[in-house]
Amino acid sequence: MAFTATDVKKLREMTGVGMMDCKKALAANDGDMDKAVEWLRQKGLAAAQKKAGRIAAEGMAYADVISGVGVVVEVNAETDFVAKNELFVEFVHAVAQAVADNDPADVPALMACKYPGSDMTIEQAQQEKILVIGEKISVRRFARYSAGYNVPYVHMGGRIGVMVNMEISDNIKDKPEVEELGKDIAMQIAAMRPIYLDSASVDAEELEKEKSIQMAKAMEENKAKNLPEDKAKKIAENMVKGRLNKFFEEICLLNQPFVKENKITVEKHVQAVAKQLGGTIAVKAFTRFEKGEGIEKKEDDFAAEIASMMK
Repeated sequence: MAFTATDVKKLREMTGVGMMDCKKALAANDGDMDKAVEWLRQKGLAAAQKKAGRIAAEGMAYADVISGVGVVVEVNAETDFVAKNELFVEFVHAVAQAVADNDPADVPALMACKYPGSDMTIEQAQQEKILVIGEKISVRRFARYSAGYNVPYVHMGGRIGVMVNMEISDNIKDKPEVEELGKDIAMQIAAMRPIYLDSASVDAEELEKEKSIQMAKAMEENKAKNLPEDKAKKIAENMVKGRLNKFFEEICLLNQPFVKENKITVEKHVQAVAKQLGGTIAVKAFTRFEKGEGIEKKEDDFAAEIASMMK
């Protein structure tokens, strides 16, 4: 019995299994839909998809430099216990390798890449790991830096993964102080959670919103002084400038006080190290992934669960 692309789509909707596996299932069963579903269940693929509705907010954030390419990935699992599983860790490392090797445009493109050392795709390898480990596993995001000097840092065994991308003059690239600087900055990023590189990188809309908030706040504070409106506005504008500097210190990496010497900024520290080594150093970019960040974790309602079991 022949089958069409519509049949493949229908089988995917019924089972949640990938298009290629649905096509194989229909081909192996002469287009018979019911037998194809059974075939997928026998292969364990449909069973894996049953876990798709679960919330995976644990897992691992991982950073590494692979053949000169800086890579940060986040792969999620359901429990912290599984995140320490050897098979899971091996899968995370392989995903990072695939990112370095293939330069995928996004996560769907990454899932279609070959799993290192195998004929499977990343997606197929992920399904296999789900079946073996017994939990939902999901590749969530990645970042890749092919140029510059990259320094990775993994905090607390995978709770946070950081990559610092720098531009270093050739005469000091091999200096151990450069690697040490990169590690210090990466640890700063892990601890202080900067959002932007510097004040020039701050989103214009976000900056205008902050200015507006601080201006309204400053004008309100000046009301009690009964100042003429023009004078009150001028004083408020100066107050806002100072408060914006504080705002930048909180969210911009290079504006933050350096954690090891908080009397200077990160930017000043970088300049001091470069001067000491007799070269140039510029922090160009960074990525910080924290596992489960922004994922709403499910709170189990045990009372409701017991009630449903008694019905």
